[in-house]
Amino acid sequence: MGDVILRMHGIQKYFPGVHALDNAQLEVRAGEVMALVGENGAGKSTLMKILTGIYKKDDGAIELFGENVEFHDPRDAQHRGISIVHQELNLMQDLTVAENIFIGREPTVGIFLNKAKQDQMTQELLESLNLHIDARTQVKRLTVAKQQMVEIAKALSFKSTKVLVLDEPSAALTDSELEDLFKFIRQLKATGVGIVYISHRMEELKQITDRITVMRDGQYVDTVNTADVTIDDVVKMMVGRVIYEEPKSHSNVPADAPVVLEVENLCSDDVKNVSFQLKKGEILGFAGLMGAGRTETMRLICGADKRDAGTIKVNGKEANIHHPKDAVDLGIGYLSEDRKRFGLCLGLSVADNTVLPSLEELSGMLFVKDDQINERTGEYIDKLSTKTPSTSTLLRSLSGGNQQKVVIAKWLLRDCDVLIFDEPTRGIDVGAKSEIYKLMNQLAAEGKSIIMISSEMPELLRMSDRIVVMCEGRVTGELDIAEATQEKIMSYATRREVEQAS
Repeated sequence: MGDVILRMHGIQKYFPGVHALDNAQLEVRAGEVMALVGENGAGKSTLMKILTGIYKKDDGAIELFGENVEFHDPRDAQHRGISIVHQELNLMQDLTVAENIFIGREPTVGIFLNKAKQDQMTQELLESLNLHIDARTQVKRLTVAKQQMVEIAKALSFKSTKVLVLDEPSAALTDSELEDLFKFIRQLKATGVGIVYISHRMEELKQITDRITVMRDGQYVDTVNTADVTIDDVVKMMVGRVIYEEPKSHSNVPADAPVVLEVENLCSDDVKNVSFQLKKGEILGFAGLMGAGRTETMRLICGADKRDAGTIKVNGKEANIHHPKDAVDLGIGYLSEDRKRFGLCLGLSVADNTVLPSLEELSGMLFVKDDQINERTGEYIDKLSTKTPSTSTLLRSLSGGNQQKVVIAKWLLRDCDVLIFDEPTRGIDVGAKSEIYKLMNQLAAEGKSIIMISSEMPELLRMSDRIVVMCEGRVTGELDIAEATQEKIMSYATRREVEQAS
């Protein structure tokens, strides 16, 4: 590691009713990966938005190469060598990869756009990062993981970058894509770039970071060398308590539990003859690599996409689900993996988002019952420990993890019997994960049935009663939790159709 290139100290930031940062600090050296960790709402993203010119600090100082600096906007920060890849995707879906990466910096010939050169520059950049993406592809046609990699490529396209902030870069990545990301990071380290790495995946810290800065409740806690601490030490600094989740060794579902959801021979362009059953009080895990068809299967069940064939039975009766409302009316709630696009209305309040599926019950003849809405919303804020100043707070001002809690509250209030959780803890810190796990176990104990898609093996093994594994749109295996191991899951998750036929 080299000399200190960035130092932030005494940083204060206030929002209406919230002291978001209280004497926060951060130091980054050339050629190091500095992890920035803390629970949701700890102030990590706010500190980074101040660094990159999105927010103005109320007090404190930022030093870049020993010089006091003030950034007026993100472009100003980029020109000075600081780039950020945000936790939530900020790409324009209808533009191509090349158009997104070089927007505002397009190569021209005279007054005309040189599209061929733009595509060529983008393709060269992608190839240098070992990304197998066509520069001419519309972003909306890419998976969430590929879109995340485009965001990273866009940040690295600024050749002057000296400090790169990665805010939850691995949240949507598979293991192989994560290895590619780590390879990029090591290449950048070798050139002297300082990297701020924000992640809730604690196991990653030991693999890629040099030092760890911990924040809690908007304040600086400590900075430690990664090699000198255990992950348990870091977690304790983050949450102020010890967290331990005991793995599940056997199913909690009685053998004679009734089947509440049955899917038979479900088919679409991306789903091939999928069948499975979900029992009352069961947590059914769905495993598979990115693109295995897990999300596509759930979207068919919920009526978000049209199925070509197959039947869906709810409590033994065939269900005609053609629209998400049909699924909701049958007691099926779906938490999308992309909460920003499909799960929330960021411009509305916490209360508005929480009660959206239940407005009919909370409305009179002509008016909504505001008192009841705020009362019910408050109940779930307390139940899920959601950090928000009030029920009227706009959702966009909450951290990603607290936004996810609002999505969960929405379906709990609707009292759905079947809950489909697609990556329920993506972007959520270890403390909040523990709360979500306890809530899911509580719901199952109360008789709710849960389908949980997760890309995290430890999460699947910790929470599931059974695990269904998919590969290339097909169910390739099913494991009771008593026999499930990471090795068995990966064996099924990589069992391609050609291998099965042979």
